[in-house]
Amino acid sequence: MPMQHYLLIDSGHRRKLEQIGHIRLVRPAPNAFWPPLCDASEWDTADGSFERNSSGGGTWTWKGGRAPEPWTISHGGLSLLIRPTNFGHLGFFAEQSANWDWLRSLAPALPQPARTLNLFAYSGGASLAMAQAGAQVCHLDAAKGMIEWGKENLALNPKIPETIRWIADDVFKFVGRELKRGASYHGIVLDPPSFGRGAQGQVWKLEDGLLDLLSDCRKLLVADAPHFVLLSCHSPGFSPLSLARMLEAVFPGSRGLAESGEMSVAESSGRVLPAGIYARFLSK
Repeated sequence: MPMQHYLLIDSGHRRKLEQIGHIRLVRPAPNAFWPPLCDASEWDTADGSFERNSSGGGTWTWKGGRAPEPWTISHGGLSLLIRPTNFGHLGFFAEQSANWDWLRSLAPALPQPARTLNLFAYSGGASLAMAQAGAQVCHLDAAKGMIEWGKENLALNPKIPETIRWIADDVFKFVGRELKRGASYHGIVLDPPSFGRGAQGQVWKLEDGLLDLLSDCRKLLVADAPHFVLLSCHSPGFSPLSLARMLEAVFPGSRGLAESGEMSVAESSGRVLPAGIYARFLSK
């Protein structure tokens, strides 16, 4: 059977209608302030829908009353395992595929094999893309379930070399230990959440802690070879330019080279749904 793909069918009224392989879903889309293009009857064909609650979680509603078993799609040059979560996520973010392409494109400019670090790495799309391009990858996420999900994704892509080191740990503790060990990397990818809690319950907010985290990341980058940073987020209050200015302030190799923009997904009509922001650079 041919591999199934991802398609954004429509968006509007802060929701989106997606075809994810053989399953059609309605999920929140906070930036979709416009009305939908499709008729309500098209939206009613969804197999499931997710409604978010005030605590950040939410509830899935499924036709027939039962959630589907996990399934597989092809997206961004990767085979990915799809599994609806209690937060309305599916195990991948469609808007990140352009960043995966960018990571693959860096291979000719970097020493081989490049040593790369993926922080807040989720289920591993960026890690797989970097390994696909020949890099040695350190994949770090605090959630053990995400580490296992990443390994499942790797198993679905047998042509990708097994050059990924999977680590379940707190990002800040790990980065601190790497600094003490004198570790170095040719590239760092990070997609930090808006906020999080440390092992002792301490609260970390992106607007308060991102600059310090980037400063520590700078100390982990090789100084005498080309290197890169890819920073993305979905947090209100940040803009593409603000991320780029932060990179330029922290990383000398980024000055004049940082590029930034909105991550997005195109609907079948051609209309584009914004879905987060990024900034990135490759030093000379």
